[in-house]
Amino acid sequence: MTASAPAIWGTTYLVTAQFLPPERPLLAAVLRSLPAGLLLLLIVRRLPSGGWWWKALVLGALNIGVFFAFLFVAAYRLPGGVAATIGAVQPLLVSVFAAWWISERLSMKKVALGAAGLGGVALLVLQSEARLDAVGVACALGGALAMAAGVVLSKKWGQPDTLLATTSWQLIGGGLILAPLALMIEGPIPESFTPANVLGYLYLGIVGTAVAYSLWFRGVYLMPAATTALLGLLSPLVAVGTGWIVLHENLAPGQLVGAAIVLATLIAAGASLRKKDGTAAAPALTERTEVK
Repeated sequence: MTASAPAIWGTTYLVTAQFLPPERPLLAAVLRSLPAGLLLLLIVRRLPSGGWWWKALVLGALNIGVFFAFLFVAAYRLPGGVAATIGAVQPLLVSVFAAWWISERLSMKKVALGAAGLGGVALLVLQSEARLDAVGVACALGGALAMAAGVVLSKKWGQPDTLLATTSWQLIGGGLILAPLALMIEGPIPESFTPANVLGYLYLGIVGTAVAYSLWFRGVYLMPAATTALLGLLSPLVAVGTGWIVLHENLAPGQLVGAAIVLATLIAAGASLRKKDGTAAAPALTERTEVK
């Protein structure tokens, strides 16, 4: 179920290119996060309490606001393959942060899996003519750092309420950070949208954000942080796959090798999780949700 979240995110590139208005990435980020968070909040009708007001804002900034802002700047200043390759360093960052903040053991196997996933993504999406831009590289790395920190802090701070409630708080917090940035940089919201635009925003908001982030945060709470982060490698894999299937883009032999490496990395991570019986935390989460 957790793997379905980055798989859904992998369709974002296709939906953005085919349905959304051009050159409005921050608007897309706001319309993904803020309405989705408000919708979930209307469903659960639960607000944070105590220290969770500021914790929800911090997690919303790291997982949504700062991550989206850096991601879109990197996407504008770098070829997609470069941005995706730099972003694939996230599992390695999560392994380091998890060892530091929540005492998850930093084993050579985790480092090897993270490095293999990074290499597979590079083969999958990086083109030989790719150019580098210092600001773009810094933003891509900053986005990976923000999301990695958000994943580990989510694990460290736990789940004080139902899954949908904590997800809604983060989406609203991230959306409130992004909204003024979008207004300052991109200007006011267009007066009208085409039916295709509306369909694209609805898909990204409901499926790509409300549903996907709920599944993602569920996995963060139930599984080791490093294992969850590795599943993020599915996003560029699905992005390339949808481009091949829907847009009839060609795949080079090196890309096929990269896809095979990514899949092998995910299979190895899943096998390691099963050996450690990583799903043992599930009953505790279920009991806490039922009490709430």
